[in-house]
Formats: sequence, C-alpha cells, structure tokens
Amino acid sequence: MVERKLFGTDGVRGVANEHPMTAEIALKLGRAIAHISRRGPHRHRIVIGKDTRVSGYMIEFAIASGVCSLGVDVTLFGPIPTPAVAFLTRTMRADAGIMISASHNPFQDNGIKFFGADGFKLADEIEAELESLLDSGAIDSVRPTALDIGKTRKMEDAKGRYVQMAKTTFDPDLSLDGLKLVVDSANGAAYRVAPQIFEELGADVVSVGDSPDGKNINAGCGAVHPEMLRQMVLEHRANAGIALDGDADRVIVVDEKGQIVDGDAVMAICARDLIRKDRLPNRTVVSTVMSNIGLEASLSQVGGKLVRTQVGDRYVVETMRRHGYSFGGEQSGHLVFLDHSSTGDGCIAALMLLEIMVRSGRSLSELTGVFERVPQKLVNIKVTNKPPLDTLERCQQVIRNVERQLGAQGRVLVRYSGTENKARVMVEGPDPDATNAFAHDIAAALQAEIGA
Repeated sequence: MVERKLFGTDGVRGVANEHPMTAEIALKLGRAIAHISRRGPHRHRIVIGKDTRVSGYMIEFAIASGVCSLGVDVTLFGPIPTPAVAFLTRTMRADAGIMISASHNPFQDNGIKFFGADGFKLADEIEAELESLLDSGAIDSVRPTALDIGKTRKMEDAKGRYVQMAKTTFDPDLSLDGLKLVVDSANGAAYRVAPQIFEELGADVVSVGDSPDGKNINAGCGAVHPEMLRQMVLEHRANAGIALDGDADRVIVVDEKGQIVDGDAVMAICARDLIRKDRLPNRTVVSTVMSNIGLEASLSQVGGKLVRTQVGDRYVVETMRRHGYSFGGEQSGHLVFLDHSSTGDGCIAALMLLEIMVRSGRSLSELTGVFERVPQKLVNIKVTNKPPLDTLERCQQVIRNVERQLGAQGRVLVRYSGTENKARVMVEGPDPDATNAFAHDIAAALQAEIGA
C-alpha cells in the first residue's frame, strides 16, 4: 500500500478546524485536486457536496476557493448523499467530485472524500499524489488570472436528479404500496432525499432524523444508533426501519419485530437472491475481514463464496472492479451494487432489500432466516499512537493463545481504525461468553502495552 499521511481508509478526516481538517489544508487540497484533474482542452469543472455539519460551510468555501484558484470551475450541490456526488460527478462529466463529510462521526469532526471523473473513489496512488503536491510546493506558482480564474455556481436540481436515479433501480413492475417504513436520515445528508425516494415508490413513510441543526448529525440516531429506530418500528407497527448514516452511503435495517439487520445479513439475503436469478458473477460476494463467518456459511449453502479485503468500502470496490464482481459491502452497512452505483449507497441498498420483500411476499424477519450469525464481539479502544501490531509481543502472545483455543471454529482480528484514533479487537467463536472474554483479554493486553 502507498504510504499516506493525511488520507485514511475514507479520505481525510479529523476534528474540524484542527489539523488536518483546517481551511488552509482544504484550500490546498482543492488546488491539488484541480491540478491533477486538468486534462484536456475543455473548460474544467469539479462538483462539491456536503452533509449537514456546521463546519461544512468553512470546508466547502475553502476547498472551492482552492479549486477556482487553479482555473477550474465549481458546482456546489449543498447537503446531498455521498453516492449522489459520485453519480453526478459521472453523469455531469465533471473532472472530479468532492464530498465533505465525516460519515458516521460526531458533528465536531469533518472529512473530505474525492471521486474521479468515473465516479469511483481515488486510488491510493492518486491520494498519495495529492499529498505530495501539498508537501512539495510544486504548484504554488500556478496562478491563473483574469478570465482564467474558476467560477462557482449552485445547482438547484441536484437532489432531484439523484432521487430519480435511485427510484429507477427499483423494479418498475413493483411498488412499495402497502408498506409502512420508518426512515431515519441521521439528521444528515439524506434528510430530504431519503423520505422522498420511498414515498414516491408508494411507501407510507414515518420520517425521523430529518431536522438537522448543524450539530445533531448522527446524535442518538441513524445507522450507528439504531435504538430509536427499533422503538419507532414497533410503535408504528412498521414493516421495516431504514437507518442511514450522516452521508447516507451505508444503511442498517430493522425488521418488523425490532431486530437489527446489519450489512452481513443484507448481503446474505441479496446475494442469495442474485444467485437464484443467475445475476451474481462467479457467485461471489466481496466483503472485508470484519464480516461475520456466518455470511460465508450462508453463501456456501447456495454455491456462493466470499472474497475478503481489508477494511474500507473503497477496497471492496477495487477488488470488485479488478475481478469483474458486481456485489459487495461491509458489515457496517456499506453495500455496493455496481450495476447501479459506483460506491456504497444506503438508499439503493434498502431498495434492493425491499424489492425482495415485495416480490417474495415475505416479511423481513422471514428473509433473515438465511443468515445465522456466529457470536462476535467487537471491542474498541481509544489510542494516542498506533505502533505496528506485530511489534507488540504481549498482545501477540494473547492473540496466539486465543486462536489456539478457537481453532477452526472462530477467528481473531485486531486492527487500527483508518478514520479514528481507535484500535479494534474482534473475536468470533461458537460460545458467546468465551468470545466476549477472549476479546476483552486481547483488548486489555493491547491497552496495557501501548499505554492507551
């Protein structure tokens, strides 16, 4: 992997107005992306979307200023989902797309994600090139003047274009008539478009998490906090609940009984349906090392298989494109249907699941019967530094001991978060109590060794 300092697994992210999420860095990144995007003789353009964080204004104007200073025009979308930016970058034939969002993080954080002209996230090598332009000063003297300076405009119908596209992914011979859905937009980027998509397809929608104030994004709501959604589904006797995260590139679902249906379960349901219809290339799903081994078992029952990547939906997509696969995702709810979208899309993923419900006439709780989760425990540890895990002898000894006891019936995964100052310890095994104890033993050893 190319070494990068600013970029994590999903763009640049951090506390807004602290390094690296400052206006100064945003401006420089705007200049850098404009520089590498200026290919060909045409007038160049970069599109920018954001979520609902109060710091979005600061980052948006700074990065747009940087883009314009390199002679590239800017189109501003305002609050809009990340997958909408990817879609509009491609269909508007923009040279690049930028999404300002820290996804599921709290409001005080923010982030910047970049898309190429094809609507896909930039490769590690391109992100490293952006960083090198910031460090080298190679473009500091590039200063167009007069009419060569870029212009900025707002696009009023961006949301409508995305809503229309999302609706076309749903089978035109079906509808959501008769379904009651609770839709939680996390007070984020999809607070307008998500309820509209499901309503226009016929659903009776109870909309929550749709009143952003700049600081309530992801606060006790959305995909990372589905507790309110569970309560609302039961209270309204809804057929399902749909929870998006702050930038709507991931989804967590709740069934009619109030049970959470995560990305692994959704992948199992959708993949088996695609296999049945002979529409899953090589009968293969791509997911990450975090996905439950129950997903592999479910796929194998119908002749399917799972290919794993490192954590990050970008790596899932890269593997899919490299080998000709069409469906993949993450346990966290990033689900990618390459036939419809170039990145994770919470609304489209929900529509694919609802289409199976409608066509089969089965409830969501019935559909989830194809997926049996192996007990899994995830422990997150806050860290102030991230030494290589293989240098932590005490922790490695505990891991080896746990792996010996689990044998072939479980697995251990320890890694650092690519977007937060955290270490994550995940253990899977047949016994819930033992799995929980193993995870905490490893976490304690890790914490003691690095002094977190």
